[in-house]
Amino acid sequence: MRYFPIFLDLNNKAVLVVGGGEVACRKVDMLLRAGANVTVVSPTIHPHLLALAQEEALLWVKAFYQSDMLHDYVQVWATTDNPELNHKVHHDAKKQNIMVNVVDDKPYCDFITPSMINRGRIQVAISSGGASPVLIRYLREKLESVLPQNLSTLADFGASKRNSIKAALPSVDERRKFWERFYSSPELSTITERDQLERLYEDILADRVEVTASLTWIQFGNDVENLSLKGLRLMQESELVLYPSNCPFEFVDLCRRDADRMEYKDIHHLAQLIEQAKQDKLRVCIFIPKQECSAQLKLLMGNDTYIPIVK
Repeated sequence: MRYFPIFLDLNNKAVLVVGGGEVACRKVDMLLRAGANVTVVSPTIHPHLLALAQEEALLWVKAFYQSDMLHDYVQVWATTDNPELNHKVHHDAKKQNIMVNVVDDKPYCDFITPSMINRGRIQVAISSGGASPVLIRYLREKLESVLPQNLSTLADFGASKRNSIKAALPSVDERRKFWERFYSSPELSTITERDQLERLYEDILADRVEVTASLTWIQFGNDVENLSLKGLRLMQESELVLYPSNCPFEFVDLCRRDADRMEYKDIHHLAQLIEQAKQDKLRVCIFIPKQECSAQLKLLMGNDTYIPIVK
């Protein structure tokens, strides 16, 4: 992983954009949507930026860039078509430990901007580290076609219930399991109005179903794409992931991020871990090799859910 993914809070933060052309327009629009206080330095600017300046959406400094202009900014963008000037901006920013991006010049970038999908509070960022923009555009189009348009409504509703759900369900574990049931409800795909969400919320809250301990055994092979959709769903629901040393990292990495992950040494060690998980009433995902089929393992599996690798 070449770049660490992060979402920055730029609301009411001072950001400098050097340059006033079409490239600057794209960056400024994005920065303003994030709530940044944008200053554009350029002797001339694009009509779109001029309109924003006249609306006081940004501050236009009608001048050539000078080093002493760089102060009290949390982020700097160099967007001109003059590489020498862009590199000067980069040099000045680095001297002051300010994050800087020289557009389309990766060696002079502390950060890069991903391709974004926006659904209100929900943001999906995709990046290839600048290696393949066309591939990223293709992936974005694919995701845009499958992500429902009501994600923004769902996110706003969830945010509005943060206090009431804490009052109804005091533990973090109870709340997480409630929201898992809520967001996996088939009705959500067709809901567009808040009152419909409210009714579903109250119905699920009233029908409290205790989530008990469960064991899911998932075969792994050499190709992670052979996992079934059911397997992926159960991996995301698991609170504990158990795997042997020869399980490829790609399989474990697809499990829920906040799940505990433990490597088991042998069948006896696995049996001990399973017994403890049952006592703790955890939902467990256990990875086993495709070739593994010992009598001891079959006995340990019993009637648990078993997900074979897709051939």
